[in-house]
Amino acid sequence: MKRSIVLLVIVLVLAGAAVYQNKGKHDDALAASSDMLPKPGYTAPTLSLPDLKEEPVAIGGKKEQLTLVNFWASWCYPCEMEAPDLQALSKKYAGKLQILGINATSVDKERQAREFVDQQKLSFPILMDRDGDAQKLYKVNSFPISLLIDSNGIVRERVEGVITKAKWQGFIDKWLDAESGQKAGSST
Repeated sequence: MKRSIVLLVIVLVLAGAAVYQNKGKHDDALAASSDMLPKPGYTAPTLSLPDLKEEPVAIGGKKEQLTLVNFWASWCYPCEMEAPDLQALSKKYAGKLQILGINATSVDKERQAREFVDQQKLSFPILMDRDGDAQKLYKVNSFPISLLIDSNGIVRERVEGVITKAKWQGFIDKWLDAESGQKAGSST
């Protein structure tokens, strides 16, 4: 009987030590996952930011159409280079693609951002990330960074830096085709 009690105490001590030792590992795994980039195949983070008229606009989540989210700053020369292409894409894919420009207002000057929009004649929605919340959620630490998000809220492409308009058209056409194939398959 004494031997059984001693064995039971040893087992309980070892079990307690194992639980104590592994307690922090779950927290580390959660921290590691929050440090991951929103990348292709994963759900895009959701949040809402004000546009230039202070109206809230939702980012991420299910939408009616494909969405291109572009992070930029007025002082970023590559952002200036790609702005005309983004404007052209917004016109070409009107009704099929939503482009959301997110100004890194927390590291930019809002007045200069508004001037940039006017100079570039951007007609797609421009959102102001005044507190840097979107930059944190989307792990943006350089500009420009763009994400193509499907209508189910899944990131399909993440582009860091500038790419050609033709390359964007390839990505957009690929995912528009994929989405129209899904809709056609679900209606049969």
